[in-house]
Amino acid sequence: QVQLVESGGGLVQPGGSLRLSCAASGSIFSIDTMAWYRQAPGKQRELVASITSGGSTKYGDSVKGRFTISRDNAKNTLLLRMSSLKPEDTAVYYCYAWMRVTGATMTTNYWGQGTQVTVSS
Repeated sequence: QVQLVESGGGLVQPGGSLRLSCAASGSIFSIDTMAWYRQAPGKQRELVASITSGGSTKYGDSVKGRFTISRDNAKNTLLLRMSSLKPEDTAVYYCYAWMRVTGATMTTNYWGQGTQVTVSS
């Protein structure tokens, strides 16, 4: 069974920093793109940042210059460093991976359970 497990969420004051981690585990053959999405109450899930297996990154306009995505391909982990946090960054953050499990012929979407990030004074 393959799973993505996020950690690192919590409460932080405006202007503060936080780091999210995501660990992929199970019978993984390969991981292509990994990403962080977020969903605030009453809003649609939106892309925060993505990174390919080769290291190419993409960021949502609202987080450019403040968030940094990275991954460790050897450990199947994904990181998101968030700085200069704003109240509007408050959301549940989800880890995403486009990956192929051992024995499968196709890559599939996988999602973590999500971790809450609250930015408030």
